[in-house]
Amino acid sequence: MSFPPAVPSIEPAEAERRLREGDSDGRRPLLVDVRNMDEFLEARIPGARFIPLPEFGARFEELPRDRPLFLFCRSGSRSAAATAHLVRLGWPDVSNVNGGLIAWQWAKLPLVDGPLEPGEGS
Repeated sequence: MSFPPAVPSIEPAEAERRLREGDSDGRRPLLVDVRNMDEFLEARIPGARFIPLPEFGARFEELPRDRPLFLFCRSGSRSAAATAHLVRLGWPDVSNVNGGLIAWQWAKLPLVDGPLEPGEGS
């Protein structure tokens, strides 16, 4: 995957606020985790959709085009590649979460860990 000149991005605190409150149109973003399963089990953001980067090329069409998408990984580089891919393919509102889960943790934003609940990540 190649990167466009600028990958749209959002800071973790703003992403968390928009996940809670929605946007001015009342739409709530979908958070997409592109890390690997072992990383997802270790710590994850509540409500995140799980599509690991190795599967992303085959599964990105599962993602809606009618609501904002916030993509993240551990540090932001894998999700930047996935974000750039969606931008190139015409997704209208997609952003990379700057700093990924590391920045999310530093900001002391909500996380869960351990075994998955039924349907979690879907």
